[in-house]
Amino acid sequence: MSEEAEAIAAFGYELGLLKRVRRTGWWHAGVRDPESVAEHTMRTAQLAALIAAEEGADPARAAFLALWHDTQETRTGDLPHTANAYLAKPDPTRITKDQTERLPETAREAIRSAVDEYEARRTLEAVCAKDADKLEMLLQAVEYRDIGVQRVDGWIESAQKDLKTETGRRVAEAALALSPLSWRDR
Repeated sequence: MSEEAEAIAAFGYELGLLKRVRRTGWWHAGVRDPESVAEHTMRTAQLAALIAAEEGADPARAAFLALWHDTQETRTGDLPHTANAYLAKPDPTRITKDQTERLPETAREAIRSAVDEYEARRTLEAVCAKDADKLEMLLQAVEYRDIGVQRVDGWIESAQKDLKTETGRRVAEAALALSPLSWRDR
């Protein structure tokens, strides 16, 4: 068995943890079984592609950046913002460097450059991916509110405040005016 194949398989197992790591901030709002980081990441990547397409950026690149934006949480868990007062924010690029150390060079560099680009937010694709992250949180908050979870307004306000693209702002405004089941009527 090749070392490269072994490294990719081992990293694949590590990435599988994201299906079990829960988005912990929602526990503060009373959500008993919040979505996983993997579930959040899936919709974030999809939204990143849509936002990028509307903004004239590369949808595939924006989605790729979004796919890797929270993979570091296999090592740290999902830290809610309330931890910021007590813990230094983990450095995503450092964690990614450690996570990918044994991967074949091409794969390693693809992931590292995606995380670097996402964190720097100097490209339109990275801005679209970050907006998708915020927009996904807003949609999730509205969905939780719709099933009776209270105290989600802070997540909604935070997401709206942080959106940078015109598309992200317009979609957030529309999302707040629609029912999460509105897609069934279209």
